[in-house]
Amino acid sequence: MLLVLAASVVVLAGVYFARSLIGPLALAIVLVVICEPIRRPLERRGWPRWAGTTAVILLAYLVLAVMGVLLWVAGVQFAGLVSDYLDQLRGSLDEFLAWLRSAGLDQQATDAAASVLDPKALLGLVGSIGGTVIGVVTALFFVVSYIIFTAADAARYRDAERVFGAGRRPVLARIGRLNTGVRRYYVVNASFGAIVAIIDGLALWALGVPAPIVWAVLAFVTNFIPNIGFVLGLIPPAVLAFVVGGWPMFLAVIAIYCVVNVVLQVLVQPKFVSDAVDLSLTLSFFSVVFWTFVIGPLGAILSIPLTLFVRTLVLEGDPGSLWLRWLSGDRTATPASAARESLTDA
Repeated sequence: MLLVLAASVVVLAGVYFARSLIGPLALAIVLVVICEPIRRPLERRGWPRWAGTTAVILLAYLVLAVMGVLLWVAGVQFAGLVSDYLDQLRGSLDEFLAWLRSAGLDQQATDAAASVLDPKALLGLVGSIGGTVIGVVTALFFVVSYIIFTAADAARYRDAERVFGAGRRPVLARIGRLNTGVRRYYVVNASFGAIVAIIDGLALWALGVPAPIVWAVLAFVTNFIPNIGFVLGLIPPAVLAFVVGGWPMFLAVIAIYCVVNVVLQVLVQPKFVSDAVDLSLTLSFFSVVFWTFVIGPLGAILSIPLTLFVRTLVLEGDPGSLWLRWLSGDRTATPASAARESLTDA
């Protein structure tokens, strides 16, 4: 156990220091996995292999471009709104601090709240977000290149079972289950993200919050971050609602977001996600924090696929790890399924 833990630390340290290369590579692989099914109907119609590969590359670029444009529009609009409402934000902050002092909060706590809600701090946050976006855009250069290579290799890897026969069938089956789980996860997230974005956008528009489309886009994008994405999508419209409409609008926005996200993302979506990827809720939440620390902001979006990959690589195929697979949420990890896998391997 100590050797395994020590080796894991060494590997993760290497991944951490190489995150600027590994993060874009992981994103490119996930995009190709998502877009790979478009190749099959084209090949059934007699299209050459290079045409199917080109279609996968173009679709991956389209998905990447759409997500990039959505993030850029949301970031630019948020920065502009903060600048436009800066004076009102200062006035609202002064009123909030006065209320804290009247409620008996000591000066030290009041100063801490002021430092958090200070407009300069918000502008600094916008600047840091802008720097992060610039870093992501720089990494997209590598993603664009990786997509070409991984899409071309994906066409060749499909011949692995024909070339190596049944001897590699169990490994290929595990890889196939991993790819299917990744696709299902993002299909479920995109579907629920669209529903949440529409509901939140209409509610913000009805309340009179400025730029409801921007916050709807932000709600859709942050839905791809498990568990904590809802909070990230709530903060900007809630702050703006407080500036524009005071406490009533601020509380209304929080109530609407909480109701929508509790009903859809807490009660409904986890069931579909669990069916798609078979990960426990605890592991799903921890994976977001863990992979964000290891490879940066991309880790939040890729946390579930990366966790599935590690489970497939480390645990699946080893009968002794059946208990750990079951603890991770894999409902197929039962003694009966292990016996069937042993027969298949034989």
